[in-house]
Amino acid sequence: MTDDVTDGVAGGTAGAGRGWRAAARDALYGPGGFYRRPEGPGGHFRTSVHASELFARAVAELLCRVDEVLGAPDVLDFVDMAAGRGELAGGVLAVLPEEVAARTRVRAVEVADRPAGLDPRIEWLAEPPREVTGLLFANEWLDNVPVDVAEVDAAGVPRLVLVDGAGAERLGEPVSGAAERWLARWWPLGGEPGLRAEIGAPRDEAWEDVVGGVERGLAVAVDYWHTADARPPFGTLTGFREGRETAPVPDGSCDITAHVALDACALPGGRVLPQRTALRSLGVTGARPPLTLASTHPVAYVRALASAGEAAELTAAGGLGDFGWLLQPVGVELDDVLPAD
Repeated sequence: MTDDVTDGVAGGTAGAGRGWRAAARDALYGPGGFYRRPEGPGGHFRTSVHASELFARAVAELLCRVDEVLGAPDVLDFVDMAAGRGELAGGVLAVLPEEVAARTRVRAVEVADRPAGLDPRIEWLAEPPREVTGLLFANEWLDNVPVDVAEVDAAGVPRLVLVDGAGAERLGEPVSGAAERWLARWWPLGGEPGLRAEIGAPRDEAWEDVVGGVERGLAVAVDYWHTADARPPFGTLTGFREGRETAPVPDGSCDITAHVALDACALPGGRVLPQRTALRSLGVTGARPPLTLASTHPVAYVRALASAGEAAELTAAGGLGDFGWLLQPVGVELDDVLPAD
């Protein structure tokens, strides 16, 4: 991150504690950090990728649409950002039509080491690639780009929240500079003591950087989200460990996450929509099979019923269906890939 963005959030670290951004970065990605643990994210929480192979099929369908719009290039890129243990990359590659798969270069981006047994056709990278022609897909990545937290003090002044290794917080210096400007633009805090906000500038920069590596095609970010008309008054910073939400403690023992201001991340031409809308446009509907199929083809009926249940989970209100998709076209028309309703 550039110095002008850290201005106003890097100070006030003397004494016990430091800003949440620095603390979470080390806890998640440093030596022994949460995302370097051998069990991977799937050992602690369930994403859409883990919920059903229908998600990978939908992403494969999206890749095929991008391929068609690009005119079937000799090399079609699929980049899986924050790839975990390669589950989505492998799932997409497994269901692509043979002709498309033969031209597809699949690259998984993750800080952890390459997992054993991963399809050898998948490249494993520690940094996002450049010169991408195709689809870059970031599922639950931006929520783990660490950010600082601001809280309004008793005098009505937003201050940096400092945290120690055990998760205890105190208030530091007033937020100023670029961080103060970001809050004013994207998440204005009133004067009521205790109001909190996550300062999302690092996520905006991270998204702009990976989109900058796409020469032609589409970049997609899928995440917990909120927009300017419904920011949570006390922020969303939290932790996850072994399938349960927990207090965020920056010691490497748990995931540390916060919902994403996707409207702030969006670049010109981008569009944000709920996951249920995106998946339904890609053929994931959750519709139950006709009962007549149960008597004519019972095995097919059972399979279709199971698929409908998985689709319903992926598109459910109050659950995975509420995730946001930020669609960012580069050199193509978004409506040619995923038409607006």
